[in-house]
Amino acid sequence: MNHQLSGDIIYLNVGGTRFATSRQTLTWVPDSFFTSMLSGRISSLRDETGAIFIDRDPKLFSYILNFMRTKDIDLRELDVSVLRHEAEFYGITPLVKRLILCEDLHQSSCGNVLFHGYLPMAAVPPPEATPLGSSLGPTMERRPDPQPRPPFLVEGLCSNALSGAADARPGSVLRVLPEPASRSHSRAPSLEVRPPPPAPSSAVPQLSRSSSDLRGPNSARGHSRASSLDLRHHSRNSSTDLNRRFRDDGSWLSSAGPHHPAWPDTLRVCIVKGHHNWIAVSYVHFVTCYRLKDSTGWQLAFRSPYLEPVIERIALNAKVVTTAGAQPESGTKMLAVAYGTQVRLWGISEEGARSEIGMFQLSVPVDSLFFIGSQLVALSHLGKVGVWHAMTQHWQIQDVVPITSFDTAGSCILLLGCNNGSIYYIDMQKFPLRMKDNDLLVTELYKDPSLDPITAISVYLTPKTSLCGNWIEIAYGTSSGSVRVIVQHPETVGHGPQLFQTFTVHRSPVTKVVLSEKYLISVCSEYNHVRTWSVTRFRGMISTQPGSTPLASFKVVSLEDLEPCPGYPAANDCGPYGEQDDEQVFIQKVVPETDQLYVRYASSGKRICIIKSVDGTTMTSFCIHECEGSNRMGSRPRRYIFTGHSSGAIQMWDLTTALDLASKGEPAFVAGG
Repeated sequence: MNHQLSGDIIYLNVGGTRFATSRQTLTWVPDSFFTSMLSGRISSLRDETGAIFIDRDPKLFSYILNFMRTKDIDLRELDVSVLRHEAEFYGITPLVKRLILCEDLHQSSCGNVLFHGYLPMAAVPPPEATPLGSSLGPTMERRPDPQPRPPFLVEGLCSNALSGAADARPGSVLRVLPEPASRSHSRAPSLEVRPPPPAPSSAVPQLSRSSSDLRGPNSARGHSRASSLDLRHHSRNSSTDLNRRFRDDGSWLSSAGPHHPAWPDTLRVCIVKGHHNWIAVSYVHFVTCYRLKDSTGWQLAFRSPYLEPVIERIALNAKVVTTAGAQPESGTKMLAVAYGTQVRLWGISEEGARSEIGMFQLSVPVDSLFFIGSQLVALSHLGKVGVWHAMTQHWQIQDVVPITSFDTAGSCILLLGCNNGSIYYIDMQKFPLRMKDNDLLVTELYKDPSLDPITAISVYLTPKTSLCGNWIEIAYGTSSGSVRVIVQHPETVGHGPQLFQTFTVHRSPVTKVVLSEKYLISVCSEYNHVRTWSVTRFRGMISTQPGSTPLASFKVVSLEDLEPCPGYPAANDCGPYGEQDDEQVFIQKVVPETDQLYVRYASSGKRICIIKSVDGTTMTSFCIHECEGSNRMGSRPRRYIFTGHSSGAIQMWDLTTALDLASKGEPAFVAGG
C-alpha cells in the first residue's frame, strides 16, 4: 500500500474526497484529532486503497488542511461559525482562536444597521402593602376550578387526536411516551398531573386573535428536533389544536394556596405591548411602561407595584378619550393586567402617577385582554366576555357561546367566532347594555354553512365605509380547514353578510386568517403552514374579476417549550403583523431558547432580515409596534420590533429600515452596522 511505503506521507479519504499530506503537517498542532488518530489513541477506518477514512465534509476539511499547511486562511467566502465548528471537531486550537476573534469582530455589541436602542431593566418594585380586609386579598389565593373543561374541545373535533395528551402549539413538538423519567425529560403524557408544587395560574388558556393550541400545563420543559415522521414525538395534525386561543383550561390542576411560580428566571421579560408612543413591559410580578419623546427618546414613565400572582396578560391604552362622565383620577393612560380570573386596572397620569381604577372578577380564566377605544375587554374561551365601559365606569360580564376566535374592527366593534359555527358582534360605540335585561348587546352576524367552529377571523373595512356603513368584508377559518370570505353588500344590508368565496386548501384547523387590501393570508396548525392569495379590488371593494389568485405556500415552523412560562404564546406569536393597507410580516422564532428572530414577508415567505441579540441573551418575547412620527416636518411613523430578553432588558430594531433595504435588494443584516 502507498501509505506503507513512506511514513511521512499520509493519505486521507474525507467524505469521499482523497487528500495527500505529510505527517508533519497534520501533527504540528498538539493534542488534535490528527495526533490522536496517527498515534492510535482513536480507532480509524481505511478504504480500499488504504487511505484513512474520515466521515466529514471534504470542502470544509480542505480549508482546514490548507491552514495546517500555510498557517493562514482566507475567510471571504466562508461561514465563520460553520468553519469554527469543524475546527473544534478536529481540535485545531490556533484556528479556533482566530475564528472566535473573527466572530467577535464580525458581530458588534452595538448591533447592526437595524439596531435602534437598548432599555435596561428597571428596578424591581417592593411588594405592595395590602391592608387587612382589602379587596386585594383574594388575589393571593389560588382559585378553585370554576367549571370543568369545555366539552366542545372533545366533541367531534378531537376524537382522533387526544390520545390522553393535550396538543402543542402549531409547529411545536409533543412528547407522548410511557413512563416518567425526570423533570427535564418527562415520559408522561402531557395531561398527566405531577405531584406538588402545584401548577401556576399561567396554565390557563390563551385567547388571541392569531392562533391557539391545547397544551398540558405539566408537560416536560424543553423542545425536540426530532423528525416530523416520528409519530411518537410529534403531533402533525390534531383536531383539538384548533388554535392557540382555546388551550385546555389549566385551572383544574390548581389547588388552594398561594402562587408558586415554577420558573426561576423571574426577571425575564414576559410580554411587550405597544400603543402610540408608549410600550408596556411585563415581568413575572410587575409591569413597567416607557414613553417616547422627541428630545429624550425612550424614558421610564411608570412602574407597577410588585404583585404576588404571576402576571399572564397585559393591555395598554395610551390615548384615553376623556368624557364628561369619566373620573378625573383615571389619568390619561390606562394599564390593565390579568392573572387567573382577575383583572386589575390602573390609570396613569402624564407624570407617571398611578391611580387604582378597580379590580374585576371574570370568574373564569382570562385568555385575552385588550382595549377597544376606551373600553377594556377580557375574554375567556369558556364563553365569558367582560367589558369595563369608560363612560359608565361599570364592569359587565356576559355569558356567550364558547369562543374560539375574535377580531376587532375600528374602535367600536368586537367580532367573536364561536364553536357553534356562528360569528357574533358587540358594538362598543352604542350603549353597551340592553335596558330590559342588563345584558350586553351581542348579535349574531353570520352562521357557517357547515356549522364548523370559527377558529380564526379577520375583518377588513374598505376606505370608504365602516362596519356601520354599507360594505363589510370578513374572512374566517374553521376547524375543518376551510377559509371563507363573506361580504355585506349595500343591497343586502337587511339580510346580513353573504358568502363570497371558499377555499379548502388546508387539511388542518385554520389558526390565523388575515384579509388585507392586497392579500388573503391563512395559517393552519400543520406546522404553521401558510397559504396566500392576491386579492383583486375595484374601487376599494373586493372583486371576482379575475378573483383571488394563489400566491405562495410556505411554513413558519416554530417550536415551543412544553412547559412554557406565563403568556409565552401571546408574547411569541408569529403573526402576521402590520396594518391591512401596509406590508405585513411574520416573525419566526424557531426554538424557544434563541438569541435571533427571522423576519419574513407574510405575502411570500421571503426573508427580510435576521434580528440577533446584541448581547447574546435569549429573546423571551417580542412585539411589532408602529410609533408616531415626531412633530418635525417630514417625519413619518416608523415600525419597530421590540424584543424582551432573559436579562430583563428591551432591545429595539428598526423594521421600517429593514423593509426599505429589502425592497431595494440590499442586505438588511450587514454585520457591524
